[in-house]
Amino acid sequence: MKRLLISAQAALLAATLTAPLYSFADDNPIRGNIRVVIGSKSTGGDTYQASSIITQALAKKIDTNIKVDAVGFSAAYKALKRVPNGSTIMIFHDQAYLGELYGKKGYENPFDNFIVGQTFATNPGNGYLVPKSSPYKNMAEVLEAAGNGKEVRVAIQPGGVSEIGFTAMKNAVRLAHPGQEDNVVALNTGSQSDKNQALFDGLADVINGSVQANEQYTRLPADDQKAMSFLWLTAKGSTLEQAHEEGLGETSREQLLSFANPAVEVPMSADQNFTFDKEFFFIYNKKTDPKVIAFIDKALTEVFADGEVQEELKKSFFIPNFRTAADSQAYLKGKRDQYSSIIKALQK
Repeated sequence: MKRLLISAQAALLAATLTAPLYSFADDNPIRGNIRVVIGSKSTGGDTYQASSIITQALAKKIDTNIKVDAVGFSAAYKALKRVPNGSTIMIFHDQAYLGELYGKKGYENPFDNFIVGQTFATNPGNGYLVPKSSPYKNMAEVLEAAGNGKEVRVAIQPGGVSEIGFTAMKNAVRLAHPGQEDNVVALNTGSQSDKNQALFDGLADVINGSVQANEQYTRLPADDQKAMSFLWLTAKGSTLEQAHEEGLGETSREQLLSFANPAVEVPMSADQNFTFDKEFFFIYNKKTDPKVIAFIDKALTEVFADGEVQEELKKSFFIPNFRTAADSQAYLKGKRDQYSSIIKALQK
């Protein structure tokens, strides 16, 4: 009898040791691989870079394959509408709602037509630059020149984060010099390389750029045609302070902070300066099962609790910024409403 009991216990122990352990993936309501479409066509831009970092961490956590497709916002929206089961998800940034606020073709209200999901990162590097040979050495001089009747040409990609900073410039001129805001003129271009070329060719006085894409040009000697200087970073100073002390390239965090609020003031109202954090977030099909979104909430919560993804993001000059879907929706709706007031004031 004792031998039988020992044999049974041994068999039970062996079965326990060979049985598959519980996996996070066991609770996954999404069947099969996941496709993440992004609102950019570039595989070298910040949207693709941020998306790759977060999806690699997520794929490892839920033990599935996730592919990032750089298809652009229009194709991404179409793909998202076709698949309600969660196997196609979108990642984009604030341009998702800014494009609709600006009335740009192809953009939709993401809060009405889709489900806005989790934020996960901020790019604090969105900014504006001038040639090193420019007569403008700071943003105050740019705004004052426009206020005094000088045309200032700003190269932007319309309908998004590029344009919201341009709108802030016009608004600041309007506040200080009513009626002179049209001296801040948009030069509508496409990619970052197009904006850079406009500066090289002397077609633009100021361009929208980023720390990631343009810091290399700020290292060039002043007599180089491609040499640039930062004037303004739109991110909050408190956001930039979370970056690594070494900053990016040869530009330290301390140097970058000298281009952001409160060191640089671009008035949004009589008592508030304009700032804008470019934030990345998930977007889901309107009919997505709440269980899918809850599952991703839980998975991303654990990814950020593990702590590794934060370092990966910071290495690429992104600031970790996780919110669950519900918190993200409330936050981003409030953010949209805040910047909508500036856009509408200039459209009257």
